[in-house]
Amino acid sequence: MKQIYYGWWIVLASFMIAFYVAGIIFYGFTAFIEPLVKEFGWSYTQISLAASLRGLEMGLLAPLVGFLVDRFGSRKLLFSGVIVLGFGVILLGFIHSLAMFYGAFLLIAFGAGGCTSVVTMTAVANWFDKNVGKAMGVMASGFGASGLIVPVIVWLIAAYGWRTALIILGLGMWILGVPIACIVRNRPEDYGYLPDAKKSRGSKHPSQGHAQVAGMRFGKMLKEKSLLFVNLSEMLRLMALTAVVTHIMPYLSTMKISRMTAGLMAAGIPLLSIIGRLGFGWLGDLFEKKHIMAIAYSLMGLGLLALCYVKVNAMIYIFLFLFSNGFGGISVLRGAILREYYGRYNFGKLLGIMMGFGACGGIIGPTTAGWVFDRMQSYYFVWLAFSGLIALAVILIMGIESKEKIKERINALS
Repeated sequence: MKQIYYGWWIVLASFMIAFYVAGIIFYGFTAFIEPLVKEFGWSYTQISLAASLRGLEMGLLAPLVGFLVDRFGSRKLLFSGVIVLGFGVILLGFIHSLAMFYGAFLLIAFGAGGCTSVVTMTAVANWFDKNVGKAMGVMASGFGASGLIVPVIVWLIAAYGWRTALIILGLGMWILGVPIACIVRNRPEDYGYLPDAKKSRGSKHPSQGHAQVAGMRFGKMLKEKSLLFVNLSEMLRLMALTAVVTHIMPYLSTMKISRMTAGLMAAGIPLLSIIGRLGFGWLGDLFEKKHIMAIAYSLMGLGLLALCYVKVNAMIYIFLFLFSNGFGGISVLRGAILREYYGRYNFGKLLGIMMGFGACGGIIGPTTAGWVFDRMQSYYFVWLAFSGLIALAVILIMGIESKEKIKERINALS
């Protein structure tokens, strides 16, 4: 019986971490907004700012995490991130002031920095080459499947209250996350393999000369116009995405949709994104990744337009299908395009910088949406404006140079 390549076990472990972390701190947070407003009387802007603080793991911390994961490996960062994140979620269940609320989210941001995309995508990228799109598609589907946790969170809040729900979720982080962190391995060379299960014929580790060239290339990569375009498009994507997942339940509530139904709709966003994650990941291995990525952005923008008109029943389903598949595909292709165009030895650093750009959008998006609603009592113009920004992202992606030209310039340093 043929042994399963260990890289796929790392994909499965990363899938499970993404499933739980995204479910409780990203997609599931929308279920806590109305209970917090009811108990403390805070404004939507004040609560949305916490969602922006949560995004620090993709912002100020992401470039640092990128350097650390290339230096120490994914396993150590994943283990520490799980421990800190569990503490942060439990602490959130004991808050009694706005300052404590923000403090808990800062702790959550530090923990999430160790067990979200920079760390897990780097682990997967190190073990795959030709199949990197498929592998990242499966791994990223954990973020999509996390939508299954949203109705569970809604039920926990209804049955036990929001404080107890948070304590249960924090304990679950430790119970699930610690064993999974032990599965992850850093590089296949450490175990006598090359990416994609190829047998290694040389040293277990990259040569010093290769590492020096990789370091030289990193400086060159940072000056690439195409890399800047990818980073800016990611910033625009996160601006729209974080606003939607944070405010989707309050928005649907203004449309007179029941809380339970709104929770199912919120769950549908990540769940339906699985189709995009797997489908666009597969297509990205077959066709030019920038073209597939531009299509995914286009679907996301059209979905935002449909969200403006959910009073028409069919529009909510059009939104769920287009928006979810679009952002799901992008979440896979952003890492796959970095891996293919720029290699794997600086992958963690480049992904960290990309997510730093994304977090700028992630900080702006939810807070802007909450501020607009507090003043206009409507989200209509927010969704309309974000759809226009996604159209700009399509233009940026189409401006990326071909991978052959990029590789030719960077390989000149060899």
